[in-house]
Amino acid sequence: MATADKYNVESAEILANSALHLPISQAAPIYEQLLSIFPTAAKYWRQYVEAQMAVNNDDATKQIFSRCLLNCLQVPLWRCYIRFIRKVNDKKGVEGQEETRKAFDFMLSYVGADMASGPVWMEYIAFLKSLPAANTQEESQRMTAVRKVYQKAIVTPTHHIEQLWKDYENFENSVSRQLAKGLLSEYQPKYNSARAVYRERKKYVDEIDWNLLAVPPTDSCKEEMQWMAWKKLLAFEKGNPQRIDSASSNKRIIFTYEQCLMYLYHYPDIWYDYATWHAKSGSMDAAIKVFQRALKALPDSDMLKYAYAELEESRGAIQSAKKVYETLLGDGAETTALAHIQFIRFLRRNEGVEAARKYFLDARKSPSCSYHVYVAYALMAFCLDKDPKVAHNVFEAGLKIFMHEPAYILEYADFLSCLNDDRNIRALFERALSSLPQEGSIEVWKRFVQFEKTYGDLASTLKIEQRRKEALSGTSEEAASALESSLQDVVSRYSFKDLWPCSSKDLDHLSRQEWLAKNIGKKVEKSVLSNGSLTIDKSSVAPTSNSTASLKVLHPDTSQMVIYDPRQHLGTAVPPNTTAPAILAASNPLSNPTVSMVDGGSASAFDEVLKATPPALVAFLTSLPVVEGKLSNSYCSFAPRISIAKRI
Repeated sequence: MATADKYNVESAEILANSALHLPISQAAPIYEQLLSIFPTAAKYWRQYVEAQMAVNNDDATKQIFSRCLLNCLQVPLWRCYIRFIRKVNDKKGVEGQEETRKAFDFMLSYVGADMASGPVWMEYIAFLKSLPAANTQEESQRMTAVRKVYQKAIVTPTHHIEQLWKDYENFENSVSRQLAKGLLSEYQPKYNSARAVYRERKKYVDEIDWNLLAVPPTDSCKEEMQWMAWKKLLAFEKGNPQRIDSASSNKRIIFTYEQCLMYLYHYPDIWYDYATWHAKSGSMDAAIKVFQRALKALPDSDMLKYAYAELEESRGAIQSAKKVYETLLGDGAETTALAHIQFIRFLRRNEGVEAARKYFLDARKSPSCSYHVYVAYALMAFCLDKDPKVAHNVFEAGLKIFMHEPAYILEYADFLSCLNDDRNIRALFERALSSLPQEGSIEVWKRFVQFEKTYGDLASTLKIEQRRKEALSGTSEEAASALESSLQDVVSRYSFKDLWPCSSKDLDHLSRQEWLAKNIGKKVEKSVLSNGSLTIDKSSVAPTSNSTASLKVLHPDTSQMVIYDPRQHLGTAVPPNTTAPAILAASNPLSNPTVSMVDGGSASAFDEVLKATPPALVAFLTSLPVVEGKLSNSYCSFAPRISIAKRI
C-alpha cells in the first residue's frame, strides 16, 4: 500500500482476503505489513496465527501470540490461543493438563470479564470435569476447582450468565442437595446483581462496532459516534455499577480501557485519560507505562509528551522529565519555539535561573527561535525573577530582530506599561511605526491611540488619531472623507471597556451611517432603489482598485419564492406547492432595502458584504425580528422574511 493510502481500510481488507489463499511463506509478509499499520487488529492477528497453526509451525505461532495477546483483548483470538495450547499439551499427560489449566487461568485473568467470554468459562469447566481422578481426594479437588470456576463465572456479566447459573445449580445439586441449598442461596443475590449489570452494560456495548480498524481520527460521523460510545462505556464502568471491591472494579476499568485502545489507538485523549486515571488511582508506575505505550503509538504527539513530562516532574523524577523534553527538542532542526519556551520554564523551575539563562542564549541561535521565545524569557525574568532590567534588555535585543513583528511590538509595549514607562512606550511606537508597512501597522496604531487616551492629554490624543487616519487612509477617492472627524471618533475616545457614551440605538445608527458613507459613491440601479431593495456587488465591499468594470447587480429569483408560514418548523417537509427553499434576505439601514441571494448563487457576494459590514451593524441585523404571517405582494417580490442570523 502507498504511504498516502496507509490507513485505507478497504485496501487492507483486500490484502487480508488475498493472504487467505496464499501459502504461508507468501502470506506472512502481507500479514506483517498489515499488522505494522494496524497493530491492534485482532482479526488480522488471528488470521495470521491460524495460518501458522494450519501448517503446524509451532515456533512461529508462539512468537505471534507473544506479540499480540496482551494488546488485543478479544475473545476469539484468545480462544485460538487456548486451542493451540491444548493441541500442544494434548499428549503430555498430567504435565500437559497442568499447563492447559494454567493457560485457562491466564486467559480468564485477561478476557474473563468480556461479555463474550461465556463460552470460555464453559470450556474451562468442561475441561476441569474431564480431568481423571484416581482416588477420592483427587475427585474432591476436582469438584472444588470446578465449583470455584462456576462461582467466578456466575458473578461475571456475560451473554451466557443465565445458562451458567442453571449449570451451576445442576452441578451443586448433583454433588450434594443439602450443601447446594446453602451455596445457591449465598450466590443468588450476587448472580442477580451480575445479571442486572449485564443488561445495563449490554446497552452500551451494543453501540460499539467491534469490527472497526484503528485509524487516525478523520472526524467522520461514524468515528465520533464510536468515540462517544466508548466514553459512555468507560463512564459506566468507572461508576462501579456492580458494587464490587475496588481492586476488581479497577481491573474491570483497565480491561475496558485496553479494549477501547484496540479501536481508538490513534486518539491521544484516550491514552491521556487512561494514564491520568491510573495516576489518580495511585498506580503511578502503571500511568508511566501507559504514557510510554502512548508515545510509541503516537510518536509525533507533543501533547502527550508534555503530559508525560508533567507527570514525571510532579512525582519528582526530574531527570526522566528532562529526557522527555529532550525528545521534544530533537536535534534542533525541527525544534519548535514552544519547545524552547517550555524547556526554559522547566529549567527555571528545577535547575534555577542560571540554567534557564544559558539555554536561552543557546536557543537564540536556533533557526526556530521566534519572537515568542524572547517574550517568554523576558516575562519570566520580570515576573518570576523580579528583574525588570534583564527583561528590558531581552526585549531590546529582540527588537533588533523582530521590529517587523507587530505582535512583538505590542508585547514590548505591554511590558513597558507594567513599568509605567510612558516615555519609552512613545519612543517604541514611533520607532515601530516608522519601519512597519501600512498593512502591518494597524494594530500598533490602535494601541498607540489607546495609550494616548490613557497616558496623554487631549491634544496628544487628537494628534495621534489624526496621524493614524493619515497613515491608514485608503485610496485617493476615500482619503478626504477618511481624514474628516466624525462622531464615531468621539464615541471611541470617550468609551471605556464596555461602557459607551451613547445608547445601543445611537451606536447602531452611527454604524449604519459609517457603512453608508463608505458606499456613498457606488452606483446602484435606480429601479432597485425605487422598489426598496438595494443589491450590492462584490466591488462595493472588496478593496477598491483602479478597475472601471461595470457594476453587476444581483436580482432575486422571484420564481423560487414561497410565503413564510409561521407554523412550519425548521426541518419539516416543504408543502407540495413549494418550488424551492425560501430566499435569504438581509435588511439594509436606508429604507428597509435588502441584500438578496438565492440558493447560494450569490452566496460569495453576500459573504463579502458581511465581511465589510461594521460589527455594530451586524449585531443590528441579527436582532431584527422575524416577519410573521403572510406578506404583501409588493414586499414578497423582493423581501421575504429576514433570516440573516444563520448566515452571520
